[in-house]
Amino acid sequence: MTNTTAPTPPLAVHDLTLDISTPQGTVRILEDVAFEVRPGEIVGIVGESGSGKSMTALSVLRILPAGARIVGGRIEFEGADLATLSAGQMRKVRGRRIAMVFQDHMTTLDPVISIGAQIEEAYRIHHPRVSRAKAHEKMVQTLELVGVLDAADRSRQYPHQWSGGMRQRAVIAMALINDPDLIIADEPTTALDVTIQAEILAVLRELRDRRSLAIMLITHDMGVIADMADRIVVMKEGKVVEMAEAHTLFTSPEHPYTRKLLDAVPQPAEATPEPGQAEAAEPAALEVSDLAVEYHRSWRRQGVRAVDGVSFSVPAGQVLGLVGESGSGKSTIGKAIVGLAPITAGSIRVDGVELKELRGKAARAAREKYGMVFQDPASSLNPRMTIGQCIAEPLVAHRSTMSPAARRARVVELLDQVQLPAAWTTRFPHELSGGQRQRVGIARALALDPELLIADEPTSALDVSVQAAVLEVFQDLQQRLGFSCLFISHDLAVVELLAENVVVLQQGRIVEQGNARSVLNDPQTEYARRLVDAAPIPDPARQRARHVTTITNV
Repeated sequence: MTNTTAPTPPLAVHDLTLDISTPQGTVRILEDVAFEVRPGEIVGIVGESGSGKSMTALSVLRILPAGARIVGGRIEFEGADLATLSAGQMRKVRGRRIAMVFQDHMTTLDPVISIGAQIEEAYRIHHPRVSRAKAHEKMVQTLELVGVLDAADRSRQYPHQWSGGMRQRAVIAMALINDPDLIIADEPTTALDVTIQAEILAVLRELRDRRSLAIMLITHDMGVIADMADRIVVMKEGKVVEMAEAHTLFTSPEHPYTRKLLDAVPQPAEATPEPGQAEAAEPAALEVSDLAVEYHRSWRRQGVRAVDGVSFSVPAGQVLGLVGESGSGKSTIGKAIVGLAPITAGSIRVDGVELKELRGKAARAAREKYGMVFQDPASSLNPRMTIGQCIAEPLVAHRSTMSPAARRARVVELLDQVQLPAAWTTRFPHELSGGQRQRVGIARALALDPELLIADEPTSALDVSVQAAVLEVFQDLQQRLGFSCLFISHDLAVVELLAENVVVLQQGRIVEQGNARSVLNDPQTEYARRLVDAAPIPDPARQRARHVTTITNV
């Protein structure tokens, strides 16, 4: 519950202004940013990619990128101005009094050190005289606090042995182990499926209530904001344009930009085809029959079956949504279609052609008919190549007769379609935000005008307004070019908006399928109902009435 009577908020930002030096000159990143975070309160920071949300958080912790400097304002934390503290003084605050949950748990955790050792290290840095036994005990207690069962045993495992949701719990435990007064959570549930997201949000709510923690929550998901935030700060181009209580902002937004963000939230009930509309007989662009995918490990005779007996079809010119929790086999099916995962049994046909039987030039020609948008653009884009080179890769491989000028023109056209500046062709992936890299991945998938698009979480890292723009582009391109699409996503509202039909997967098997609107509004299986109930609603009153209690993940 929000404590509105606290005399001094743990964090009070006053007129924060930040500049960054670039080869082209000095750029103002933040200007006169001001807000407070009180004990026991969750303040949501929202805005489009590049609005300054994450840079504000980095300013509070004083971990700014090279060339960035605070040129004005104050960052008051329990009476001290963080902007004026020495590096030594900040080390006593950072990680101990203020902790951060970063966006990408895979880059936060060291892959060659056990989970427990990493959390213990975060504790011992600030408590160097504590014994190893005491640090281990504190680590186990903190993992149990965030809902990890058998914490003592699980702590000896490595990050790759934990699921995405469990790794995010480990990152939260690392932030909590020093009992901070303020937690900054930067996109803590990005790319998590809806059920795991609900669990992580429940963990944060419970910690807020139990410890009266102050939480600064940065996200582009308006459903998450409606679920979690007591007050909301809206940022645009480095400035705060509106600040209000959550209910007030959602029901009576004042600034046009805030209204634009709220209007961009998918409204599937207004855009989905009526039940039965998608039932018209159409030739199948993609047919998957009794598909099984099994992964073998050298120390196991019996393989792990990730996909088991899956059958579905995508009619020409239509979109089929594929939904399910992490580990349900969604991405594995997409990879099997494009030849990136082994097919143990069954068949995959594109335009009636069995892909397993193709070899040489025939296989190469078939690959031109489909494109794929991968889930993680940070790993699917070559860090040594410019954005222009990344997008042009399919053209170089499959359009050898295309002139360099024509390739450049096509790259510029694709960048425009996903709403990125043409000048960014010379930038590198690390210079773009997560959402911007995701749009580059979409542009690359569309380079060859594919007949079939396999889209694996294509909007998972996009803020709502950019997501709406990309989905609008997607729908426009589909209508003009007529391509079919297998749309893999954990965002049920987006799936309902785009897809005529939907397939629900659980542990590699189909548990329900049919018309998207029917399945997602009136699910017939318990598992599908659980998915639907866990999806956040961008309405504070409705969302908080259906809060999901913490579910321990085994």
